[in-house]
Amino acid sequence: MERKIIDLRSDTVTKPNYPMRQFMANAEVGDDVLGDDPTVKKLEKLVAEMFGKEAALFVPSGTMANQLALRSQTEHGDEIIMDKTAHMYNYEGGAAAALSGVTCKLLSGERGIFDGNMIKEVLRPINDHFPRTRMVVIENTSNRGGGSIWPLEMIEDVNSICKERGLKMHLDGARIWNAMAETEIPANKYGRYFDSISVCFSKGLGAPIGSAVIGSSELISRARRFRKMYGGGMRQVGIIAAGAIFALKQNLKRIIEDNQNAKILAEGLNKFPFIELNPRDVQTNIVIFNTMNIEAEVLRSRLEKEGILCLTTSRFSIRMVTNLEVTREDIHKSLEILGKIV
Repeated sequence: MERKIIDLRSDTVTKPNYPMRQFMANAEVGDDVLGDDPTVKKLEKLVAEMFGKEAALFVPSGTMANQLALRSQTEHGDEIIMDKTAHMYNYEGGAAAALSGVTCKLLSGERGIFDGNMIKEVLRPINDHFPRTRMVVIENTSNRGGGSIWPLEMIEDVNSICKERGLKMHLDGARIWNAMAETEIPANKYGRYFDSISVCFSKGLGAPIGSAVIGSSELISRARRFRKMYGGGMRQVGIIAAGAIFALKQNLKRIIEDNQNAKILAEGLNKFPFIELNPRDVQTNIVIFNTMNIEAEVLRSRLEKEGILCLTTSRFSIRMVTNLEVTREDIHKSLEILGKIV
């Protein structure tokens, strides 16, 4: 019998199951660039209404969704504020500078989370010598923060500063689904604080591809033009949009299981003397731990030989991410193997 690979590298590694594939195969399609794809329209309407916004735009990736939101609301020479761990700064190929011509003011928050006072401290005076502060970006959940959830009161605090200073607010919500599952805060309650929102369908939801940028009709109309400019205009794309619809309808409610599995994993890891982490820090589906006197790459390689895949994040740090293809049994199996190989 072939050994099962337990893939904890990311929640992006999932494959569409047979029901999802059938749903995609039967999707009604049209030319989306011409506005003729009914399945894309259905998805965009669905996700916009979820977050209480006027419109949405289906795009190939989360990076494109973030960058369209940024390009549509800034001018070259502007400055945007975000945490130093933010995905938009660290993992999007310098696109903020290359495509939107903006600079980034980085904050040192706590596991990716900052407050309104930290924004006040870095706001530029209105002066021709300085870049214009234009936008604040929040990442919820925070990837490099170990899947940390932004408390609603912190979002409200940042929002009050943005309103006071006339700043736009963008939510990088690639894993907002995990935050929603854990807090039971609905999408439209999160949505009220942001001018633009990006969401991803190919992480916790398990669709094979696709993200969306969400906002006002005016914003989305502008974003559509930049999507074309960036090469993101797609044709009979309802086939993959159908995967996102299926994921929203079938997989959204089960995301809480990923969060629960991650907490069980963290509790188990905490029992090993060569691993350092605080299980209370694990709020959603990302577990980041220090390997202390064992180099992370050595441990990762040993785990891979036993059929457990994960990623190193530094010389002495490993990340594991639970997902819909990792069962509770897989979590216990991983802990058992880890105990044997070290």
